[in-house]
Amino acid sequence: MGVQFGLLGPVAAWDAHGAPVALGAPRHREVLGRLLVARNRVVPVDRLVADLWDDDPSAGSVGAVRTFVAALRRVLEPDRPARRAPRLLVTQGPGYVLHAGRDAVDAWRFEDAAARAADAPPHTAAALWDEALALWRGPVLADFPAARWAAGDRARLEALRLQAVERRADALVATGAARDAVPDLEAHVAAHPWREDGWVLLATALDRSGRRGDALEALRRARDTLAGQLGMDPGPALARTQERILRGPDAPGSGDAAGAGLADGVWGRAAAAWERSVPGRARLRLHATAGLLRDLAVAGAGGLEEAREQRADVVAAAEATGDADLAARVIGSYDVPAVWTRADDPAGAGALVRAAVRTAAGLGPGAPASVRARLLAVVAVESRGDAAAEGPVPRAGDDPGEEPWRRRAGRAADRAVRLARELGDPALLAFALNGAFMQSFERCGLARRRADVGAELASLSVTHGLPGHEVLGRLVRMQALAALGDTAGAGAEADAVDGLARRHERPLAGVFTAWYRAMRVCETDGWCRAEPLYREVLGVTAQCGMPGLAHGAPALVALVPVLRGDGLPGPGAFDGIDPGPYEPWITPLVLAGEGRAVEARRALAAAPRPPHDLLQEALWCVLARAAGAVGERRVLRRAREELARARGESAGAGSGLISFGPVARHLRAADAALAEGADGADGADGADGAEGTDPGEGARRA
Repeated sequence: MGVQFGLLGPVAAWDAHGAPVALGAPRHREVLGRLLVARNRVVPVDRLVADLWDDDPSAGSVGAVRTFVAALRRVLEPDRPARRAPRLLVTQGPGYVLHAGRDAVDAWRFEDAAARAADAPPHTAAALWDEALALWRGPVLADFPAARWAAGDRARLEALRLQAVERRADALVATGAARDAVPDLEAHVAAHPWREDGWVLLATALDRSGRRGDALEALRRARDTLAGQLGMDPGPALARTQERILRGPDAPGSGDAAGAGLADGVWGRAAAAWERSVPGRARLRLHATAGLLRDLAVAGAGGLEEAREQRADVVAAAEATGDADLAARVIGSYDVPAVWTRADDPAGAGALVRAAVRTAAGLGPGAPASVRARLLAVVAVESRGDAAAEGPVPRAGDDPGEEPWRRRAGRAADRAVRLARELGDPALLAFALNGAFMQSFERCGLARRRADVGAELASLSVTHGLPGHEVLGRLVRMQALAALGDTAGAGAEADAVDGLARRHERPLAGVFTAWYRAMRVCETDGWCRAEPLYREVLGVTAQCGMPGLAHGAPALVALVPVLRGDGLPGPGAFDGIDPGPYEPWITPLVLAGEGRAVEARRALAAAPRPPHDLLQEALWCVLARAAGAVGERRVLRRAREELARARGESAGAGSGLISFGPVARHLRAADAALAEGADGADGADGADGAEGTDPGEGARRA
């Protein structure tokens, strides 16, 4: 093990042998804490100065920060030769970055242990919660309680700790160890009397310990404390708990904790019976495995990753039987609701599409309509963005061309919806509508169509009891209404999604609503208020098991203050930020911001057309800003043509992640740039005509 760092208590570090590292004066520890909170991202020197001196720095503040950093480097890497570059605390771009793995920081290990515990059965979860809570040495960044830069992480981690205490108690009750949970719960409600869940768990643990009178007394104390001391109205959970305790442990509905323990036991017995009863080569196992993977995919980040990895093996096993009907049913059973338009595993998605096409061909025209519709829906859902493109994607400056693969995917969605309607199968129709949503991005400006698809999905799901697809429909509505500027409607859908996710255990849905709320704060209160929310949601997204969403997300967030303004990113603005899949469209903008106009034009000429997905309007705006700045008129005209179809929408808001403001504003800027260059030669319409141009000219014009 290398150097370990501590944030869960006073800022601390330990060497590879576990001995404490002498970090020096408080300012040294504060610099270390600030860099750790940045989570392997660069913190500019001026940001460090502002944070340490509370926006009131002295003349020597920059020099002092450099002195603190030098001192930290000496104690963190004491054996580093004098001329060798540091490995941990590194100078990068305009500031410093501390490189630390997730297993090197106690706060990050706590988050990972808590995530594992949340997805584990009760017996395993109890041990994992103990492991997570044992990492706490005191309040987060205890030696800097008033530091504004620490406020967001402090609040988030403390909230996770309180949840961990309660989830640990829940697991203990579920495993029959309710008596062990009581002491910690007594301390918990004494320190945090407003947490109604804590009181409910305490009463439940007392009741399960054979102390019914004490359990009822705890509920009385809870009501007195909430109403009398805190002025809060006790919620219905207290009343339900009292009713359950009075009915006794044998009554129906005897509590979530006991239900969890019972379910765990039933699962174990059923799994053992399955192994004893069903032959290893039975095709029934393939059917059952496919269904299990479908349910596993919505159980959380770990389940989603496992389902994605194993899905291809199940399909391959089904195809290997030579039974096209079996293969079709296995392939078509994976009707997991999908809302993000960039595939988490593009290669796997393409392979699944090809398997569906092969299987459909093997079945022939006489296959049941329901089977054909499911295979068509698979093709439509998995052919998202440009993942299934055949051949090179057109460049941003080219005239729109025909794409046969997209036409095929669109036809597959239409036929799946038509067949599902004819069959009157609501679950199949929901799956087909998911495919129709994925194929509703053939051009910019289609938010209204997606709002209608989302509305039908939600209504269909409510009528026929399809909670997973109701969540999908409401998320689609949330995104589409945000693009159309209906913040009240989008917010109502986000609230509905959160309620459904709690009731039906859909933890990943909350990732998308958290993004939406950060975006909405940015729209209403500005970037400064939204930035800490974005930092928090980026941390959650990195652990959500959806690389199609997470990869490059920090770069999207970094674009927000630039594109909501009227200028270009400053030099170094994207240092240390991985642009991920968005690099072809971000690079020209970064080059323009650095005054490298010739290179920016070359990058624009080579940039592919933005994918047909939730971010296409946003990425066209990025291209338009860069093209306008350096006089790349061909790309600018194409971007304006595409964006004109979304004139009434908010750029990027349809993603539910980010918004660059009204598309109309970006169109006005494009018109101004085109008008400004109208008197010049059209030689700037491509990189080849710009070889002799002053590299700083475009940026100065912007």
